[in-house]
Amino acid sequence: MEASREKGIQESLQLIQVSKRELGKRIIGQEAVLEALLRGIVAGGHILLEGVPGLAKTLAVRTLAEIMGLDFKRLQFTPDLLPADLVGTMVYRQQTGEFTPRKGPIFSNFILADEINRAPAKVQSALLEAMGENQVTIGENTFALPEPFFVLATQNPIEQEGTYSLPESQLDRFMMKLVMSYPTPEEELHILKVIASEKDVLPPLQRVLDLASLKKLRTAVKTVRVDERIETYIVSIVSASREKDRKNYGFTRFIDYGASPRASIALYKLARVRALFEGRGFVLPEDVKAVAFDVLRHRIVLSYEAEAEEMNADDVIRILLSAVTIP
Repeated sequence: MEASREKGIQESLQLIQVSKRELGKRIIGQEAVLEALLRGIVAGGHILLEGVPGLAKTLAVRTLAEIMGLDFKRLQFTPDLLPADLVGTMVYRQQTGEFTPRKGPIFSNFILADEINRAPAKVQSALLEAMGENQVTIGENTFALPEPFFVLATQNPIEQEGTYSLPESQLDRFMMKLVMSYPTPEEELHILKVIASEKDVLPPLQRVLDLASLKKLRTAVKTVRVDERIETYIVSIVSASREKDRKNYGFTRFIDYGASPRASIALYKLARVRALFEGRGFVLPEDVKAVAFDVLRHRIVLSYEAEAEEMNADDVIRILLSAVTIP
């Protein structure tokens, strides 16, 4: 039994490495973001990707969908977008005299919601049922969404004029929030050399992470052991972010509202996935700390004092992690 479990972990590790290599054929640099995207897909969560224009956010998501061979739809969110443009609507059929549902583009495996913060609140809220319940209601009919179903949304942090901030309820539906940074000078030089070669055609990709492979990875994740002390550590981190539990820590003044129980669930799932990505069959505190930033940065609401001191969410999370005792 133990030998079979170890074999499954090693096979999963090889599959993960192959998937990273395929993603790297089109995306130069951004290794941490690409690995986090893969972790989120294996964990079965929705992902919010933030970064300035030109960092290949859309290309990264499109490439991920391509190596999985899943149905992919890209939606450009704009201020004039309507909920029906996303989920579908009822259409009158003159031949029968009846209204029939016409499904919208959300009925896909991969939904890329490009610049999600440009759409009005009604459109953003239309995603809530889909992201939380994996179903959509059109008229009086409820339809299940395809399995698997992922929403990968992007937003631009520097242009806030004419945008609509995502409500906390919708932010909490995203398992992770990833931040894409600028490439290093070496990586940017590599990009220039690729452009200079005048190869306009994107390199072909292999479909290495199909549904069968994804199922195999998720089965392997379930074999990763989580000690009870690690579970307590996860809950301690999330509890420390909440008002009633922050009195014993020194960062009380930096957080107005803490993370919800969804954060604990996400930490638990992603820590197991991260352990698998490292080729281990058990979770270490380092796994929890490694995924904590992606899980918490969009779930804690910073206070005015934190903003006055020019602290961002990652700064506060770093203090939080240092304050909670490691098992």
